[in-house]
Amino acid sequence: MNTRLSRIVALDYARALAILGMIIVNYKIAMEATQSHLTWLNLFTGIFEGRASALFVILAGFGISLMTRRARISKEPTLIRKNRQQLYYRSLFLLIAGFVLLLVGWNADILHYYAVFMILGSLLITASDRLLVRLTILILVSSQLFLIVFNYGKGWDSSFHEYVDFWTLQGFLRNLFLNGFHPLFPWFSFFLIGMWLGRKDWTSPQYRKKIFIVSLTGTFIFEIISYLCIRFSSPWLDYESATYLFTTKPMPPTTLYICSATCSALCVLTACFYIVDKTSHFWLTRNLIATGQLSLTHYIGHILIGLEFLQLIGYLENKNVVFSTCYAFLYFVVALIFSSFWRKRVDRGPIEFIMRKCC
Repeated sequence: MNTRLSRIVALDYARALAILGMIIVNYKIAMEATQSHLTWLNLFTGIFEGRASALFVILAGFGISLMTRRARISKEPTLIRKNRQQLYYRSLFLLIAGFVLLLVGWNADILHYYAVFMILGSLLITASDRLLVRLTILILVSSQLFLIVFNYGKGWDSSFHEYVDFWTLQGFLRNLFLNGFHPLFPWFSFFLIGMWLGRKDWTSPQYRKKIFIVSLTGTFIFEIISYLCIRFSSPWLDYESATYLFTTKPMPPTTLYICSATCSALCVLTACFYIVDKTSHFWLTRNLIATGQLSLTHYIGHILIGLEFLQLIGYLENKNVVFSTCYAFLYFVVALIFSSFWRKRVDRGPIEFIMRKCC
């Protein structure tokens, strides 16, 4: 496969996997499904928590770097301004889409955060690699300090499912920057990492192999560090406080979580390049790529169609992990089939088409 084409469709393939993971997690949240008697299923669904969405945001930053590559290299003021203006309009579109989902009751929306990340990212399209790395480190250090000095539970109800003062200015800003589902501190670091990665030579199999080995090793190392910090900090901290500061779960988002989730996301991303290179002729591969190309449509659809259908039949809050997982896979299969038929006739997904027309 042409290396440039392989580079692009591998990202689409990875987006499809990210969407699948997000659907599994989001349906589990929406149905208030906690634990199953099937231990393996608890472990399986737990893998995706904060990992699929991290991959989604990293891919967003990656895509911004690819989109603005010419402007970054040429330093042409007109082209830079044009790229930024396009990103501003798309950010506004995503912000509106995110607010629509919030208004229909989807509290775990990622699109309005995504919109803010894109606005900030547009200001950094000509920034040096060194600056991106420094900003990432600054955000991670600041975020860990915020966990110590800031009441992370402020604004949340006791179940951490409802943000009680979200629709106030103070509550919205607190949620956006500090303690929402995907707050800027530290989630914007995923976007910056994606921008940095998008500037590298991913056409090189040797580079991808190196990234895979480093990221796989890093995933294990950060998980071990988390375990050791929680277990052996007992002379100074109780178990709850140690977990709060050193967990690799997404809430609260610690530095160890960001590092571990980044490494696991890169493992998946590099594997996607390999899979696409070797299986591009397979029906499933082609249609996972098509599904990734309609990722915005499927993200909005799995809420407005998938969850609203359950609401309609009175089966939304069933608290059943087996059902939520099966329903997630069923919805994704339908999305896969829809993508296959749609992409044979139209270049872009329904929501993607509207966004391109508006922006």
